[in-house]
Amino acid sequence: MSFLFGGKPQLSSAEKITAAETEVEMISDMFNRLVQSCTKKCIPTDYREGDLNKGESVCLDRCVSKMFDVNVKVSEKMQEVSGAKGGAGGMGFGM
Repeated sequence: MSFLFGGKPQLSSAEKITAAETEVEMISDMFNRLVQSCTKKCIPTDYREGDLNKGESVCLDRCVSKMFDVNVKVSEKMQEVSGAKGGAGGMGFGM
């Protein structure tokens, strides 16, 4: 009952497993959206070479960087809102 005295409530093993599964699903979804979005934006559908050229590689690098920057900013904002409402923590992405 540490939550009564200002501490975080302790989660049971089942709740920890559920939280971990949810986090893995969210990260997998983010990764899949990142791959789909950046591939669509940076790699033409008519492949000319087996390897990425310099332009495609730079485009992918920038696209992925922007996606991670946005993810961090959204996570921080969600944690601010959650903290302002008296909630206990954010999404737990850790990126």
